[in-house]
Amino acid sequence: MRTILLFLAALLAAPAAATLPVEPARVVHTYPHDRAAYTEGLLIRDGWVYESTGQIGQSFIRKKALATGRAVQSITIPQPYFGEGIVDWGDRLYSFVWHGGRGFIWKFPALKPAGKWSYDGEGWAMTQDGRNIIMSDGTPELRFLDPKTMNVVRRLPVTADGQPVWQLNELEYVRGEILANVWQTALIARIDPATGKVKGWIDVTALWSKANVTGSDSVPNGIAYDKAKARLFVTGKNWPYLFEIKLPGAR
Repeated sequence: MRTILLFLAALLAAPAAATLPVEPARVVHTYPHDRAAYTEGLLIRDGWVYESTGQIGQSFIRKKALATGRAVQSITIPQPYFGEGIVDWGDRLYSFVWHGGRGFIWKFPALKPAGKWSYDGEGWAMTQDGRNIIMSDGTPELRFLDPKTMNVVRRLPVTADGQPVWQLNELEYVRGEILANVWQTALIARIDPATGKVKGWIDVTALWSKANVTGSDSVPNGIAYDKAKARLFVTGKNWPYLFEIKLPGAR
């Protein structure tokens, strides 16, 4: 944790971040979260939490009750795959894996297998803006996919004051912005989907400290937006809590 926080301090002091606003995450409510969940993807749909996890042999997609964190449904991602992000589109849930270019399609509400898809390179996270599925792969470039074909229709370079932002991980589309965890830091980037420019940062350092986790992989990762109630949630890998935080710019 100390090494990562030092890295964060250096990043915030760098010219690329210095001129951009940094807003500390402000907790509205705290919910339980499974400490065994190596969180890769997170979303809210119809009041339920859907979460995907990583690690070979420990990769699942689970439907959970928000209030208790209890799983009511679970899908296993078969070995040798390392599960990554998820996104909902219509009556389908799309998932993919880190390496191997393998994507899966599941049908709501039973989450029965409904197909497969493929992609080049690595898979990290996904979200959607109502028109396209948006994908991260750890590089400073986001891919916009046609949901009908899952083909790339646009690529968006992400920059902060002109400098590329690497390690873009878990994504969520929130009120006209793409929010992205920057892996191995406590920063969530607020990205303009038209230009790719970072508009500001959300700093979840205080939440990370409250989670009181050890291990270099137990980093912030997991952003979900409940459109129906305008609520924003964040968590991390192997964190004991899921935090509801104030929306960026809220008083």
